[in-house]
Amino acid sequence: MSELLEKFHSQLEEFFKDRLISSVIYRDQITLEIDSTDVISVLTDLKINDDFKFEELIDLCGIDYLAYGKADWETQDTSSSGFSRGVSKGVHDDQLNKPARFAVNYHLLSLTHNRRLRVRAYIQGEPLRIDSAIELWSSADWLEREAFDLFGILFEGHPDLRRILTDYGFIGHPFRKDFPLEGNVEVRYDPDKKRVVYQPVTIKNRVLVPKVIRHDNRFDKPEIENQ
Repeated sequence: MSELLEKFHSQLEEFFKDRLISSVIYRDQITLEIDSTDVISVLTDLKINDDFKFEELIDLCGIDYLAYGKADWETQDTSSSGFSRGVSKGVHDDQLNKPARFAVNYHLLSLTHNRRLRVRAYIQGEPLRIDSAIELWSSADWLEREAFDLFGILFEGHPDLRRILTDYGFIGHPFRKDFPLEGNVEVRYDPDKKRVVYQPVTIKNRVLVPKVIRHDNRFDKPEIENQ
């Protein structure tokens, strides 16, 4: 970790100390965690303040922390218990080790200072609401539409918030962790009606289970060297 990065991190913590939930440096990148109510004020300061000058929004994406850090199975060997955990919905609970289940990540770039920064805004409540950043960066337009479509996050003030990847009649938000793997409805072309129609899904969910790789002495290192 460079001294310049640590100095910049301390500068950010001092400037935003009243609005920060936390901040961390990981793999030489700084992440600021804030509440969604402070998102516009923080992003505005990061853009216009001469010490920061983050002129570009590189990316924006939603996050669902449901069952974050938990696995359906934690075993190195095949077992009936491990398989059953994979078949069922898992051993997850509702306890989160995050301030909220959902968040929005903003990836910023400063051309002036040649720096990158991640801002993570946690969203409380239902429906999920957060102010749009489109007035700060026009690139937020389609990115916010994608987060709305896939996570169901409503961006207040967005001029054209509608689905961008799924169809208009699609039900649910596919990137939420509790979205069913087989979906809710499927579409097909009806030759009699001469149009696309919706119907309940007929696809059966195929359960994915861990692949068990058993020991094979043919690939032991000493034997290979002797061949």
